[in-house]
Amino acid sequence: MDENDLIYDWNLIKDDFVRDEAGHPHPIWFDDETLRDGLQSPSARNPRIEEKIELLDHMETLGIQKVDLGLPGAGPFHVDHIDAMLDHIKNNDYEIKPGCAVRTVVSDIEPMVNLQAKHEMQIQASAFLGTSPIRQYTENWTMEKIVSTAEKAISFAVDNDIPVMFVTEDTTRSKPDDIKEVYTRALELGADRICVCDTCGHVTPNGVEQLLRFVQDEVIPDAGFKRRDIEVNWHGHQDRGLGVANNIAAYYAGADVIHGTALGVGERAGNAPIDQTLVNLKLMGAIDNDLTSLSEYMRKANEYVEVALPRNYPVFGQDAFETGTGVHASAVVKAMKKGDDWLADRIYSGVPAQDFGLEQIIRIGHMSGRSNIVYWLEKNGYQAEENLVAHLFEVAKSQRRLMTDEEVKNVVETFHGA
Repeated sequence: MDENDLIYDWNLIKDDFVRDEAGHPHPIWFDDETLRDGLQSPSARNPRIEEKIELLDHMETLGIQKVDLGLPGAGPFHVDHIDAMLDHIKNNDYEIKPGCAVRTVVSDIEPMVNLQAKHEMQIQASAFLGTSPIRQYTENWTMEKIVSTAEKAISFAVDNDIPVMFVTEDTTRSKPDDIKEVYTRALELGADRICVCDTCGHVTPNGVEQLLRFVQDEVIPDAGFKRRDIEVNWHGHQDRGLGVANNIAAYYAGADVIHGTALGVGERAGNAPIDQTLVNLKLMGAIDNDLTSLSEYMRKANEYVEVALPRNYPVFGQDAFETGTGVHASAVVKAMKKGDDWLADRIYSGVPAQDFGLEQIIRIGHMSGRSNIVYWLEKNGYQAEENLVAHLFEVAKSQRRLMTDEEVKNVVETFHGA
């Protein structure tokens, strides 16, 4: 049977979206913020430089196009780490494009001038500045001051051949006229990339679309620029749990670069997870990156950054592709016995495990059926004898959670030794 006949995909109904690449500077890209915004998480550990370089290797392997290497304005320690990672990128002829986050002050950008000259490669300055009314009120800022501050920093960067991405903090709570004024001035000064930010995790998918449409349909053309010449970035957070949904909305709304972090690590509730974003856009057919090493990247990020990884975390949590439920396991086992990995990966999962370097796992527990036990025994090299299956079934029903492989092996060995 044709695989397409086995799943009726409602996601495709009335989804006639086609991205017009001629209207954009490049295809959809991703900017990995794990090593900057991710490390601003209250519970994050700052990895050793060797660990950061290993995470950088994974980003390159996955085809992630941009990376934020850190905050050079945070001091010599951070500059040294950025320097080492730039050296690694250059020595290995990596495709990934480096950048650094900077406040809109000259002193933050000055270290980048030296780093760019040393490594003879462009380093994007992601210059951020708050624009929302609540921020203006708290800081006693006026729009005149905001624009003046942006002018000094952007002019210094452009004069020193530093490519600028002008980042408006809290864009999703900023007034249209203020957004337009500050972006227009940034573009006039030579910033050819802008970043629209949901700094506080406030926006919904509808808000993403409305805001990005405003920036693309009004701000950029009214400033005298063609849309295809300006790179529009989207940067989201997880405070309302909408990070991934908003990233997908940003893709549909025309963003050129979508930001995120490994496992969603970041300030407060975290950033939009880049892993879940990649998975979804891959399944949607929006990208064709080989993501079979994505699980290893997430494992290393979990280990090095020490961000919590819940067992039920989508795709990369320990429980994501495991089942101990009899009906579910029975269907997966039947698919496996057909010798059909495609079928086994989809019969009880909306995400095909193998596409992301993972596999379906059958466990044994209080909700298991005999098919779980027979499959587990055969997979682990034991004969599925009727008496053993019956004994394991009885033991399993007395458990209050799924049994580990070691626990099951102990039961089997005890049964054989009896």
